[in-house]
Amino acid sequence: MKKIGFVSLGCSKNLVDTEVMLHNLHRAGYEITPDETEADIIVINTCGFIESAKQESIDSILDIAWLKEHRSLKGIIATGCLVERYREQVLAELPEVDALVGVGSLSRIAEAVAAIERGERGFCAFDDKETSPLGGERILTTPPYTAYLKVAEGCDNRCTYCAIPLIRGRFRSRPIEDLVAEAKELEALGVKELNIIAQDTSRYGLDLYGEYRLAALVRRLTEETSIPWLRLLYCYPDKITDELIDELANNDRLLKYMDIPMQHISDPILAAMNRHGDSALIKETVRRLRERVPGITLRTTAIVGFPGETEADFEQLCTYVKEARFDRFGAFPYSAEEDTPAAELPDQIDEQVKQDRYDILMSTQLPISEENNQRKVGSVLTVLCEGYDPVAGTHFGRSEADAPDIDGKIYFRADEKIPAGEFVSVKITEAMDYDLVGDAI
Repeated sequence: MKKIGFVSLGCSKNLVDTEVMLHNLHRAGYEITPDETEADIIVINTCGFIESAKQESIDSILDIAWLKEHRSLKGIIATGCLVERYREQVLAELPEVDALVGVGSLSRIAEAVAAIERGERGFCAFDDKETSPLGGERILTTPPYTAYLKVAEGCDNRCTYCAIPLIRGRFRSRPIEDLVAEAKELEALGVKELNIIAQDTSRYGLDLYGEYRLAALVRRLTEETSIPWLRLLYCYPDKITDELIDELANNDRLLKYMDIPMQHISDPILAAMNRHGDSALIKETVRRLRERVPGITLRTTAIVGFPGETEADFEQLCTYVKEARFDRFGAFPYSAEEDTPAAELPDQIDEQVKQDRYDILMSTQLPISEENNQRKVGSVLTVLCEGYDPVAGTHFGRSEADAPDIDGKIYFRADEKIPAGEFVSVKITEAMDYDLVGDAI
């Protein structure tokens, strides 16, 4: 039996694709191994969103190729966004890769493995990504208590800096019935935190039902499962409806947490980005959420150094970050991506200026994060335990204000060993920049 290893790069949406491929290979009779050094074939699910992600994908391929000479590795299969976007270049310029599988061909991953078993190089599967089946059975790679539910594929927003529509195609929602069925399967596996994702989660349902149906989906998930925590990620400010806000306010199992990528606050820059909504809409959305959902945790992201961004535009962004005091905040220097409109815009910003602005913006947010955390000292939070660190002598986990992989941790002392996946009440005794410390009670 051939042993198959996996490397999954990029976002949580890519991770779900990896989990689908894992299941397809397991069903085909292959053994999955977490140890790359003993694998006969390794699948690398690449990211191609921005330049740094593309470089990471290429570096991973080259690193894994070392195993061909020094271990038992017979073949490398590359899949994911980098492959979908640069299929000819990958096969021509990376001879280390033996087969390519596009984002619309996940169900054919076993064919690629079989081709390598026959000694073939150059197998390619690139079916139409806009008609390929959505979803599929998965083998979870996340801890058993948490999982992602990908409710849609692709994107219709056409932001001028983003290549996702080119790579993933148009926005396609999955039917509510399919998602509820998958959530029930995840619940049966022990999932206690369901993170609802898409490229634009707030658009969910528009293509299938003619209207936004994210709130309706959440209600169905609440009614037909008992999963304690439901979390919304990637909700765009212009599509956050009153119905969705009401659901956040009134549904006890829908966490008071929302990720709302704003990307900028200057109207000229937002227009150049082709963002759907201006600064007034962003500010009003933040106001509505905080007014109607007391205690909500708001996360956002911003891009600095977009073509044409003046010092005044950047200062406006810094000023709003100070005013809005987001609970969670991330920033990215603009990356010019091939075949995107923004890459052809005049007034491209110098790389050093981008980095300087990034540093300034994150320095602006740091004291806000510290102060937000300080306010939690003395409070008692419900924490989902994720494990025990024997070196530090503490358990660690996350509260409802902390999404997996992207937000901070809560480190806590306890009189007895608490299993991962258990909820525990923790009294916060200390605040750090992005993490908290406390005692189980």
